[in-house]
Formats: sequence, C-alpha cells, structure tokens
Amino acid sequence: MSGPAHNPRRTDTPAGAADTAVSRDTSRPARRVTLERGGPVLLEGPVEVRLDDGRTVTSDRFMVALCTCRRSRTYPWCDTSHRRRSRTR
Repeated sequence: MSGPAHNPRRTDTPAGAADTAVSRDTSRPARRVTLERGGPVLLEGPVEVRLDDGRTVTSDRFMVALCTCRRSRTYPWCDTSHRRRSRTR
C-alpha cells in the first residue's frame, strides 16, 4: 500500500470500554469495509482498532488496510506480506 505512513497511536484502553458507549448518531455516514480475497480488509478511515490484548491502535488515514494473514511486521496494519514473491532467474 503506497502513501504516507500510518502513524499509529497506541492507547491503553481496557477491553470492553468501547462497547459501553455505543453511538446512535445517524448524522455520520456508515463506514465502508471491503474484503479482499487473499488480502487485507480495507476500511474507510480514520479508524480505531482494539487488539486482542485490550490495547487500542488508531490510524488517521482515509483508507486503512488491516492484515488478515498475520505476517505483517506492522500488524494490525497490512504491509503486503501476504503477496507471493516470485524469484527471477
């Protein structure tokens, strides 16, 4: 994915904290999520992602790619590690 770096911010938000304040604000448009076969999940940003250890990471980019293969060195952000690299002879 080209473009500026994610500049992720990590905050220590307890697990479940985001679930307690569900917004019913319908003035904001719904976010679009795109599933790529064999690739990342693409989300219209900015986003907050709660990790399995309870931490929250954020990205202010207009389009965010979330890794689904867990090979990314910048997990949870996709760094295209899922792509197969062919060797040239």
